[in-house]
Amino acid sequence: MLDSMILTLLTPTLLTATVMTGLTAGFLAAFAHTVMTGLAATDDTTYVGAFQAIDKAVTNPWFLVPFTLGPVLVAAALLMLLSHRQWGAALLVGVALALAVVTFVITGVVHLPLNSELQDVALGSSGLAEARARFAERWIPWNVVRTVTSTGSFVALSVALLRVR
Repeated sequence: MLDSMILTLLTPTLLTATVMTGLTAGFLAAFAHTVMTGLAATDDTTYVGAFQAIDKAVTNPWFLVPFTLGPVLVAAALLMLLSHRQWGAALLVGVALALAVVTFVITGVVHLPLNSELQDVALGSSGLAEARARFAERWIPWNVVRTVTSTGSFVALSVALLRVR
């Protein structure tokens, strides 16, 4: 009974995890190739003010649900695959989970503190250029790293979907 229920839930769980991971990867990629590039072409006041507004707007279900629930569903899919001894797919989902955790950790350790620091910068302050430079120097390259890790997670999940029996 439990076995058949797990098998029934496996594909929808893995598919939903894949979609959520893809949404996260796409979101982070958009920042890497478009948002930060566009902001880089602006003056310091516009850059900081725009990023502050974007950062506040990001805290919404459209971002938070895929970003937080995606890894949980990846872990659930991994447990289901392991319980059914689908080793090939489980290995891929395990890699996807590890990459999703790295993405999550980078966000918590690097991006959230930097975002918070930038939120504290007053737009009329004399240290605006320095704050922008200090922020961009770490935020941008680490965002590329988490874009790669989240994209890798998405690819691993996509391939795992093809291997599920």
